[in-house]
Amino acid sequence: MTKKILLLGSGELGKEFVIAAKRLGQYVVAVDSYKDAPAQQVADEREVVNMLSGNELDSVVAKHKPDIIVPEIEAIRTERFYDYQKQGIQVVPSARAANYTMNRKAIRDLASKELGLKTASYRYATTLQEFTAGIGEIGLPCVVKPLMSSSGKGQSVVRTESEVSKAWDYAMTRGRGDHNEVIIEEFIDFFTEITLLTVTQKSGTTLFCPPIGHRQERGDYQESWQPCEISKEHLDEAQVMAEKVTAALTGWGIWGVEFFLSKSGVYFSELSPRPHDTGMVTLAGTQNFNEFELHLRAVLGLEIPEITLERAGASAVILAGNESLKNPVYTGIEKAAILPKSDVRIFGKPNTRIYRRMGVALAYDKIGTSTDELRKRAKEIADKIRVN
Repeated sequence: MTKKILLLGSGELGKEFVIAAKRLGQYVVAVDSYKDAPAQQVADEREVVNMLSGNELDSVVAKHKPDIIVPEIEAIRTERFYDYQKQGIQVVPSARAANYTMNRKAIRDLASKELGLKTASYRYATTLQEFTAGIGEIGLPCVVKPLMSSSGKGQSVVRTESEVSKAWDYAMTRGRGDHNEVIIEEFIDFFTEITLLTVTQKSGTTLFCPPIGHRQERGDYQESWQPCEISKEHLDEAQVMAEKVTAALTGWGIWGVEFFLSKSGVYFSELSPRPHDTGMVTLAGTQNFNEFELHLRAVLGLEIPEITLERAGASAVILAGNESLKNPVYTGIEKAAILPKSDVRIFGKPNTRIYRRMGVALAYDKIGTSTDELRKRAKEIADKIRVN
């Protein structure tokens, strides 16, 4: 049952995945572009390579001969995955899924044009002239994102014409990979934004975690809570969309499918073929298996009979306030530990940058506990911890 897993990307989500993998006796090689990335600290072996280099990626695959390749980030030469799959290596969730979802253009066109899912209106641009014209067609306000990015990098909301040029420069310089193109999206006036963690299995059975609500700043997750209270009608609609898009992409694993809930219905927003940052709330024991355990079990082909809500929870990020600190020190953990029904996870990133996620605070209580109360407690825990 032991498999050799090559983890491509070794951030905080990868770290929790490795911990889950080690608990089930798996062997993990953690790969990233820098030394001492969080997942490398708990893996069996580590490699530091440029994953946007096809040659370097080929070399690390040839060296380790993994049974399974698990991507954790976007900035990977994913077209190589098709060849690895032909070699008999399992790519998670599949080579098709990894290639489509690492690029907003591919996944948005699949969802909107091929599957007919309800999405915000959108345009693409590769030049400032196309960008300006696209904004003119979509209208203000609108949302601008690089085709490839993560954690909100390069993303902004354009509300006035004076912000157009700045948004273009920000998107073109902060994206990941080598896709010099942006997407312009209609601004949806939503009342709730949710992540629906969706698990596809070898058996063909698709399962859904209880919906997770979340709040973003600067395009990046700041807090999340589970369960998120939404109507059965909206939940059913979201589940149908999530099952359609994951089935079209193929493969086994957990998917973070994001939706906007508005007065005019449910809009498909984005999809990640791996554990989702907002799903870190499941580390508070809200489910019978957290999202990383679910991902691992699906990847290994182990049957997951059910996903159950065990308690209510909330998470709040712990952010760096300083640029370029090496080997940061954390203070205030002893103060945070006093608070009941709480927990803290420090990611172990070797350096900081402004607003970089360095840890997460968790609060939990029995099912039915006020979401507002849990969010307040998680934020209180996070505020007690300083990154120095």
